[in-house]
Amino acid sequence: MPLSDTVKSFINNAWEDGAPCLLATVGPLGPNIGPKGSLIVFDDQHLAYWERTKRGALENLGFSPKVCVMYANFNAQRAGKIDMGFLRFFGTATLHESGPVHDAIFAKLKPREQTHDGADTGIGVLIRIERATDMRGKDLLA
Repeated sequence: MPLSDTVKSFINNAWEDGAPCLLATVGPLGPNIGPKGSLIVFDDQHLAYWERTKRGALENLGFSPKVCVMYANFNAQRAGKIDMGFLRFFGTATLHESGPVHDAIFAKLKPREQTHDGADTGIGVLIRIERATDMRGKDLLA
């Protein structure tokens, strides 16, 4: 099942809405979590982001491709736009340093991400969504 248009819109506008998505990874030194301002819905089965800092998250993805993306937006929940202000996406990430998937991810980014320092040497990260739930465990793909 695809993500709803509402969820897609929230994810694709997370940075502008002041509710950036957080990416959780794990590596040899333990867990890491950080904001990913470029995170987007790539298609109905994938999220994607542009890795340009090439620090903790990238290092951890070399150790384990399993990730969790969290979206938190209390304002949207309070306004009745979504039932639960916390959404989680569990999946497996693949790195694309060049090629058609790399180029497709870059093409879907917002202009601010395409022109940001380091964008020209960035790595496309595609996350296959294996499970998506709200904080109560409600399946977002059902």
